[in-house]
Amino acid sequence: MATALEGILFDLEGVLYQGGTPVPGAAEALEWTRGRGLKTRFLTNTTLRPRAAVWRRLRDMGLPVDADDIVTPAMAAVSLLRARGLRRVYLAAEPALAEDFTGFDLVDARPDAVVMGDLDAGFDRARLSGLTGMLLDGAMLIALHKNRLSRPGGDLIIDLGPYVAALEYATGVDAVVMGKPSADFFARVLADMGVSAAAAVMIGDDAESDIAGAQAAGLRAVQVMTGKYDPRTAGRATPDALIASVADLPDAIAAWT
Repeated sequence: MATALEGILFDLEGVLYQGGTPVPGAAEALEWTRGRGLKTRFLTNTTLRPRAAVWRRLRDMGLPVDADDIVTPAMAAVSLLRARGLRRVYLAAEPALAEDFTGFDLVDARPDAVVMGDLDAGFDRARLSGLTGMLLDGAMLIALHKNRLSRPGGDLIIDLGPYVAALEYATGVDAVVMGKPSADFFARVLADMGVSAAAAVMIGDDAESDIAGAQAAGLRAVQVMTGKYDPRTAGRATPDALIASVADLPDAIAAWT
């Protein structure tokens, strides 16, 4: 018999909203989880904006999410940097993300660590070559996530992961990955919630980062057929349930609550 459900982890982009528009029924699904007394966290691999901006965006879309329940890879990276005593950071990410790294020295040369976030076309040959030099000089490589693919518009495009892999290959340095599908990332979130992996479920659209990552960490996982869901890549994981959208969540997990 399955363990009773105590907590739900939601992905954001592609699950609760798409392109700045809420998925129909998303707000109602969130209210349902609150009504059942389930603990919630909102996990995102986005590195385009700081946590406060992520929360404001959700608020403006009418999605009932508490700012303190949003967990980003940047938050995990900050904790790691502090634990390692690393202060000089080269932030290879959108400038807005610097808000989450207040208290660190954001430098252009001789960093203690290189933190990689989403830059899309900004990761050209010159940028990657400069990062290669920093890593060969001894900087730690921290990847805020390692997703293979993204769908910001209509078509799938390569995400941050291929750029991280290129640097790993060029330098022989293994990146420390902060976001999903890192088992440590899931474990930290569950510990903060006070919920065991067996009593939690992840709701996501990415077969690898959300579904396979959560299952490897001991959680159940529900995949939605919105966002970056694509039949060509869906076979990379077998979810515990497959639903058309988050609006169908209550029925899908009714037996677990």
